[in-house]
Amino acid sequence: MTVSARNPQGRIPRRGFLAGIGLVALALAGCQTRGPAPVRPTGPPPPVQGNNGEVRNRVAVIVPLTGDDGAVGQAIANAANLALLDSGDKSLRLTIYNSAGPGGAAAATSKAIGDGSRLILGPLLADEVRAAAPVAREAGVPVIAFSNDEGVAGNGVYILGFTPNQSIGRVVDLARKRGLTRFAALVPQGLYGQRAAQAMLGAVQDSGGRMVALQTFSRTGAGVRASAASLNAKGTVDAVLIGDSGRIAAVAAPVLRSGQQLLGTELWTSDRGLGTTPALRGAWYAAVPDTRFNQLAVRYRTRYGNSPVRIASLGYDAVLLAVRSGRDWPIAERFPARALADRDGFAGVDGIFRFDRRGIAQRALEVRRVTATGTTILSPAETKFSE
Repeated sequence: MTVSARNPQGRIPRRGFLAGIGLVALALAGCQTRGPAPVRPTGPPPPVQGNNGEVRNRVAVIVPLTGDDGAVGQAIANAANLALLDSGDKSLRLTIYNSAGPGGAAAATSKAIGDGSRLILGPLLADEVRAAAPVAREAGVPVIAFSNDEGVAGNGVYILGFTPNQSIGRVVDLARKRGLTRFAALVPQGLYGQRAAQAMLGAVQDSGGRMVALQTFSRTGAGVRASAASLNAKGTVDAVLIGDSGRIAAVAAPVLRSGQQLLGTELWTSDRGLGTTPALRGAWYAAVPDTRFNQLAVRYRTRYGNSPVRIASLGYDAVLLAVRSGRDWPIAERFPARALADRDGFAGVDGIFRFDRRGIAQRALEVRRVTATGTTILSPAETKFSE
C-alpha cells in the first residue's frame, strides 16, 4: 500500500540543485542513500556530441505528439526542454519521441534506446507505459513515467503522476482531524473509479472513520444525477467524496443532500471554475501546490506563446530530477538509478516528492477550499518530509 504524504519519512536537507532563470529556485535536493541496485544496460550507449563538441548522456522524452493527447504531450515536452534550459546543465541531451506514432510507445522506446538513451522520461498513458516497460527493462533502462496509475509502477518503472490514493488520503485525514466521522463516496465506473474507491475505503479505515455508502455511476449527466440521488437514500453522512473531475462534480453536487462536506480528488485541479456551481462552494480537495507552477507558466508562455496544461510540470520536474540524479552519471555509462531511491526526497515545481519502494512518487499535498472566485488554502502542504 502506498505510504501517503500525510505519513512521510525522511527529510529535505538544505543543500540542493538550483534551477530557474527568472523563476523561483527549485531545489532537487538529497544525498544518496542505500536503495535498489542500479540497472545494467546491455551495452554502453554511443557518445553524443553537443554543439561545442562536448559529449553528453542521452535522455529520451516519450509522449504523444499527435492524436487526442497530442497537445498534452507537446506541453510536457516543451516544459522538459525548458527545464534543461533553466538548469544550465551541459551533460544531458534530450530527444523527444512520439508515443502515438507507428508502433506506439514500444516502438518509440526501442528507437530511443537504439539511439543511445539510457533514461526514459514518459510515456504518459498507463497503456503506453505497459507497452514501453518490457522494452526498457530488457535493455536495463529505467523509466520515469508521467502516468498516475499505480498499477504500472515497479521493476524499473517509476511514476510521477498525481495519484488518487494520495489526494484522497490527504483530504480524508483532514476531515477526520476536523471531527468528521461518517463518509460516503460517489465514484465513476472503470479503472479510475476502482482506484478511487479503494483509496477512499483505505483512508477512512486508516483514519478511524466509518464508511457508510459507496455508489458508482456512469459518466453521463443522467447517470451521475441518478447515482447521487441513490446515495442520498442511503442515509445522512458527514462527508461525501465525488471521485471524478470538477465537471462531473458540478453535476452531482446540486443533487446531493445539503449540509454534507463535499470532498474531491486531484482531478479537480484542472477545473478553475468550480465555484461557479454554488453547491460546490466550500468543498475540499487535495492537490500539489500551484505557486511554483504559476511562475513556470509565465516563463512557458513567454517562450512558447501559450499556457501549459497543468501536468506539463511533470516534464519539467522529470528533467530536473534527471539533472540532479545525473550528477554522478559518468558520460557513456548507465544511469545511476540508485539515486532515485533517495529517502530524503526532491523538490520541484510541484513541491516535495520522493519514490517509495514500488516506484510511486509520494507527494506533500495542500488541501484547498472552493470559493465563489477560486480557492483558498485550507491546509498547506508540508515543505519537508518528517521522520
